[in-house]
Amino acid sequence: MNTIIRRIGLLLTVLFTFSTQAAISVTDSLGEHQLPATPKRIVALNWDLAEQLLELDVTPVGIANIKDYTTWVVKPAIPASVQDIGTRAEPNMEKLAALKPDVILVAEPQKDLIPRLKTIAPVLYYQTYNAQQDSAKAAIANFKHIAQMVDKNDLAEQKLQTMQQRFLELKQQLNKAFNGKMPSVAAIRFANQTSIYLYTKNSTTDYVLKQLGLTTALPQPAKEWGIVQKRLTDLQHVKDGYVIYFGPFSATQNAQLNKSMLWQAMPFVRNGQVNQADAVWNYGGAMSMQYIAESICKSLLEIQAQT
Repeated sequence: MNTIIRRIGLLLTVLFTFSTQAAISVTDSLGEHQLPATPKRIVALNWDLAEQLLELDVTPVGIANIKDYTTWVVKPAIPASVQDIGTRAEPNMEKLAALKPDVILVAEPQKDLIPRLKTIAPVLYYQTYNAQQDSAKAAIANFKHIAQMVDKNDLAEQKLQTMQQRFLELKQQLNKAFNGKMPSVAAIRFANQTSIYLYTKNSTTDYVLKQLGLTTALPQPAKEWGIVQKRLTDLQHVKDGYVIYFGPFSATQNAQLNKSMLWQAMPFVRNGQVNQADAVWNYGGAMSMQYIAESICKSLLEIQAQT
């Protein structure tokens, strides 16, 4: 009997040891947490978090608002196996629970949902955008934290190194195209026909412009999401600079814009120093900055090719 008891005790000790070893420590914007194991079934309620998982070769079981993601974020593509769980602000809780996630990733737009989400699965919160921090540094830090959670540290470092190398390549292309005289650029997004969004000094877009050796034509103070809304008329101050506007922007919208006398009177329009840029997500994760850089570079090179 004593032998049996000792064997059972030994078995329980071994099982407990393996269980303890499987537990992992993870870090989010609220601090350090414990998860029972490396999560396999992950739900991402914000696009920047979904994007970062996909960049790490991790396919979430659920992502919010997939249809609009394909229009606004575009890269990386979402596999067909991923379930759409409703909007980012109001996810379908029943559908989310049915996915039986190991962990749910949220950002600022879902912060008020955390208590409800915790009844379904552990929740990790990653804040990248606020007026008090550099969004680019925060995006990179969060990318590393997420990589640690899914055991992809080496891949994350490789991706970040590749991104920095890509910045250098694009900078060299622009330097050659502009004969060493790098332009000032206003990177914008249209709010409507009479107002625009400018990217502020703490935005990932402003960080990218600097990485490319470009100066910001209309610098703006830090804001929560790295954007500030201005009147279209403010673009008259760009003077000799260039303006690129990010998509999605339809052919119909472009036609309406080109009919605008105000738009046609802008100095950069008269000088042929304006162009649309491919759709990218300017409020995304670390790797979105590479896509922003590629979009900006492509747009500027297209302008130079016509001169």
